[in-house]
This record gives sequence, structure tokens and C-alpha cells, in this order.
Amino acid sequence: MGARSQSHWPLIGRIAAAIAALLLGITLFGMSLSVQAIAVITGAGVAVVGVALLFGSAQGLHSWVARVSGAALVACGALMALWPDSGAPWLAKVLALALIFHGVLSAIAAVRGDRDHRVASLLTALAGICLGLVAFSWPVLTIALFKLGVGAWLMFTGIRMLVTAWRDHRAARHTARNQSGSGTADTTVPAPGESIDSPSTHHPSLFARWARTTAAALALILSVGAAYGSAQLFAGSPLPQPDSFYTAPDTVPGAPGQLIRTEPLTVGVPPGAQAWKMLYTTTHPDGSPAISSGTILAPVNANGTELPLLTVSHGTTGVIDGCAPSLSATPFADGAGTAMAEMVTAHGWVAVTSDYTGMGTEGTAAYLVGDAEARNVLDASLAARQFDELSLSSDTVVWGHSQGGQGSLWTGQIAAEYAPELTVLGIGAFAPAADLFGLANADKNTAPGKTVSVYIAETWNELFPTLELHQHLTPGSAGPAERISQFCFNGSDALSAIIMGTQVPNQIFPDSLLAGPFGDQLKAQTPTGPFPAPVLVAQGLSDPLVLPPLQQQWVDDRCDAGEVIDYRTFEGLSHVSLVAADSPLTPQLVEWTLDRWSGAAAPTACASQTFPKM
Repeated sequence: MGARSQSHWPLIGRIAAAIAALLLGITLFGMSLSVQAIAVITGAGVAVVGVALLFGSAQGLHSWVARVSGAALVACGALMALWPDSGAPWLAKVLALALIFHGVLSAIAAVRGDRDHRVASLLTALAGICLGLVAFSWPVLTIALFKLGVGAWLMFTGIRMLVTAWRDHRAARHTARNQSGSGTADTTVPAPGESIDSPSTHHPSLFARWARTTAAALALILSVGAAYGSAQLFAGSPLPQPDSFYTAPDTVPGAPGQLIRTEPLTVGVPPGAQAWKMLYTTTHPDGSPAISSGTILAPVNANGTELPLLTVSHGTTGVIDGCAPSLSATPFADGAGTAMAEMVTAHGWVAVTSDYTGMGTEGTAAYLVGDAEARNVLDASLAARQFDELSLSSDTVVWGHSQGGQGSLWTGQIAAEYAPELTVLGIGAFAPAADLFGLANADKNTAPGKTVSVYIAETWNELFPTLELHQHLTPGSAGPAERISQFCFNGSDALSAIIMGTQVPNQIFPDSLLAGPFGDQLKAQTPTGPFPAPVLVAQGLSDPLVLPPLQQQWVDDRCDAGEVIDYRTFEGLSHVSLVAADSPLTPQLVEWTLDRWSGAAAPTACASQTFPKM
């Protein structure tokens, strides 16, 4: 009687483990949980499955796989459950290692297993390995995403364990009644999506075998697709490389704003326009001589007459050579590109844009360093006026979006002193990064904010070496930051940069760094005026990057200081849609620019207007 009662304990343990896995899976799949709770429950579920593998009844090669896999899953589950505050990236890597390890062992067992299950088991083992590789690529998102995957797996596993236990119990009773040998059942438990059945006298139907194999193949296809998609996203796009045009000649003029050379540009030029790349002299942030590249966009029929000049400060496109707008397949798409093309082709203006130093040309990009950007922009317009094929006015209107909005405000602010040859008639800034310190605080935990922070970290570490930014980044940020800095912020690369930003576990700059000299340097980039001409500031009220409350505060501060700001806000528009072709800002911008050229009256006091969503 005692021996018979004792024989029931393994069955009771298997049923208990099955019920536990099922309940934990339902909890994961169906409840809203914190990251810590997800880690604890996932760890407990993985450990339960591992225990079932350790104490199952598998034999032969399956026994070896079950024991080793079980030990790995128990260790993985215990780490996750006991240390849930270790951080999502670390926990995700632990889970990824367990998936890959279990998948490899299961693949070995599948190759040498019984014929009925070999193909399906091998396919699902490979799927588990692919999922583990994906988990390494997405360390921050993995725990949240695997909440659903692991939950579904635990529910499936629990049900499978219950069915297997019942089947084995019935087989044992049948064997005892017939006094034939003692059969064994394999309780090997599948990895996510995997099924390793025990060798037995039970042979599934042809339909069951095909259904299992088809499901396994689908799991493998989905996991391979996820792995391939991740690789493509993180690879970015091949970047163009500067050719000899961007290399300084042996003899370079000593003064800034001098034209060195030009070259026709035919890629991405709007119909009705002609374009050139140019190389010219300017200065580095410290005032030392430098060269920069840029573009000139003019109407096809210039006719030798003096043309109005539009000086453009471009928005964020990246911080490395391959990100220079003049190298792009769409060099004139940045910011308010549609309005700029209209000004050139319909109204006969010439638009001049600087790539900024360190982008295309030698050196480090002066990213969001307002005074340096403004000098690059003003020197581009001075150099373009020396181009023999065009005659350009000394009067100009300045535009800029985002980073370029900050640049246009700085351009207007220093123009009279730095480039007295030019007369600024108006300054347009669209979603300008005017309050850099405020944005660094507000956006520090968003993916786009982290990307911008990386660009600052990678350039300012060279431009302001006393800050020693690389030594003060948050733990775990340095590696991803180096990778993000190699992405541009245009085209498909922008998506790659932002997605990579989601995988940085923390904000890039610790709060203590923002509170010190680095924070002071950020504050020093705020354009405060005085501005020599009417200022138009446009802001989308659904902008997730340049936040409307911060923009409103900057405008209020400038108005309180006596500056005149024409502030226009647009409901429902984001950072990018504000300057899109169909944005209500586009025709307003063209009209406002033409008014500045014609000398039409501008507001004499701060004015604010909100335009409803179209």
C-alpha cells in the first residue's frame, strides 16, 4: 500500500507544476503588470518548467537534454524572480541566453529523436534560438513583449503537461492491468512554441503530425522574420561618403565667407530649379579657420538680375560626414522644403544652405552650438554672393526648422556684428530648439530625446573637452550612444536611430551632469536677441520632441524682455507635420517671407494666434 501511494507522488508533482505554469501564464497574459512583476512571474514560470524537466521521466538522450535544459531554466527563472530590479536589459539577456541554450539542446535532441516528432521539434528549437537572438537586439522592450509570449507559452505548457500526465497515468494503469512491462512517458516541456514528445507506443495520426509540423514551421518563419527585421532596422542605410570636392585645397582663403569651389548638383533638385554644391571658408566654434560645404538652389531662368536671398539653417540630419544634406539623395527636403521650393521656382528667390562644419568636411560637427551654426550659415550666404553665375541681393530672410530653428534665431542675433554685409529682413523659426536645457530635461527618457542627447554627447565631448561627457554618461549608455551617433537623422536612418534609442536603458545624461557646467553650456545655447528684424515662430501643439509648453515659455520670456515675436501655433501638428507640404504653415510662410521682402508692415508687439486642426 505504501509503495503504491509513493508511486503517485511524481504524478501529483507533475500536475501541481502544470497547474502552476497555467496560472502564471494566465496572470502574465491577462493582467497589467509592472516590469518588476513581469520579471518575478516570468522567472517563477520559467523555474516551474525547469523543475518539471528536472524531475520528469524522460530517458536516453531526451533525459540528458531535459536535465540540462531544466537546470538552465531553473537558474534563469530564479535570477529573474529573485532580482527583478536588476533592470530590463540584464533580465532580457538572461532570458535570451536561456532560450538559445535550451533551443540548441532541443535541436540536438530533435535530430536524434523519434521520427514522428523530429521535424517539428527541430523547427521549434530553431525558432526558440531565433527568439533568443531577437531578445539580445531588443533588451529594453524584450521583457514587456515577452510578457505575452511567455504567458502564452506557460499556458500552453501547463495544458500540455496536464494532458501528458493524464495520458501517462492511463497508460500505467493499462500496463498494470495487463501485467506487461512498465512504460515510461516523456515529460519534456517545450520551449516557447516547442514540443518534445516522449517516445511511446502512441503514434499520432497523419493530420496531427502535419498540423504540428505546420505550426512549428510558422513559428520558425515568424521568429526568423523578427530576427531579420531587427537586423535591417539596426543596420541603417548605406551612407554616401564625401569625395574630393569636400577636401580643402592646398591654398585656402584666410577670411571666413569666401567661396572656394562649386559643382553642379542634379540629384533631388525640384522641377524648375537648378542647384550647385559649394565649398567655402568659415570658422570652428572656437573661432579658428574652417571650411564647410553647402548648397545653392536657384530658379532656372535667373537672367542675370539680382535675386532675393533666402538663408536657410537646416534641421538635424546627423553629426557625421555622410549625413551632410548636400550628400543626400534629397538635399532640399529638410524642414520647410515645399515652401522653399516654391520661393525659388514660383517667386524667383535663391536659397542657400550650409551643411555646417564637420559634416562632409573635416572636423567635428558643432551640433546645436548656436553661435557656431549661425556663423556657418552667414558665411554660406556671403560665399554664395561670390558665385559668378548668379547675382544675389545683400538683403536676406532667414529660415530654420528644429535645430535649424535655433540656428536661424542665432543667425539673426549675430548677423549685424558678424556679417554686416548682409541685411536681415526677417527670421523664421519653426519648432526651434530654443530652450536646449529645458528640452534636455523634458525629453531625456524619450527615444528621440535620447537620440538628440547622443548627438550632443558625441560632438560636445570633442568641442568642449573640459566637460568630459563620455566619462559621465549613465551606466549602459556608452555602447548604444556610439552606435546611434553613426546613424543619420533622415530617411530610414532616422527610424533606425530612434529605435536604437529605445534600447538605451536610461537617460543619456545623469541629472547631476545637467545640474553642473554641462547644464550651463546647454543654457548658453538659448537665443535671447536682440533680433534685428521681425521674428516668426511656428509650433505644432502635438509636437513630442520640441514641447509646446517650453516653446511658449521661451516666447513669453522674449516678449517680457522687449522682443517682438509673431507666435503661431497649430493644433494637431507634430514636429514633422508642422513643415509638411500640406501644413497650413506652408502658404503662411511663403506669404510672410514675401511680405518681409516687400517691406509690408509687421507686428509691433508680440502676437499669438492658434490655427485649428484641418
